[in-house]
Amino acid sequence: MMHLTRFTTVILLFVLPSISWASSCPSSCQLDQIKTYFSALDKISRHGSTIEDVDAFLALMHSDVNYVHVEYHANFDKASWRKAFIRNLERGAYQNTEKHEKRIIKRIFGKNHVAIEYAHGVVLENGSWQPTEPLLVLFGFKDGKISLVKELW
Repeated sequence: MMHLTRFTTVILLFVLPSISWASSCPSSCQLDQIKTYFSALDKISRHGSTIEDVDAFLALMHSDVNYVHVEYHANFDKASWRKAFIRNLERGAYQNTEKHEKRIIKRIFGKNHVAIEYAHGVVLENGSWQPTEPLLVLFGFKDGKISLVKELW
């Protein structure tokens, strides 16, 4: 029978939870969340979107999520990000159709982060997707959920 010292027990109590969190959302899980993020963001961007769409989108995020857009000097927590979405809804800024969608072009996985090259685009009548200029965003993960969205364009 194996006996653990107090020191070993304390180490295991601190290390095991962090190991389970890190493995609770491996790269495939992170990529699925990012795809869901873009899909929900597309829904918000469409004409006729609602506050419920915004709330459903934000429910995907960690409670401590931080949205940063370097070029526009945006730095939102979850509550201020929600207010920004609602302001845009109220002023009628979202006018896309179902044919407008963002797609992931490339991805690079790092420790609790994923760099994503993506583009806005339009699905044409023949079913092909016509993208605009590629953009870069960095996603961070905490407790298995998106905790950072940092736009680098």
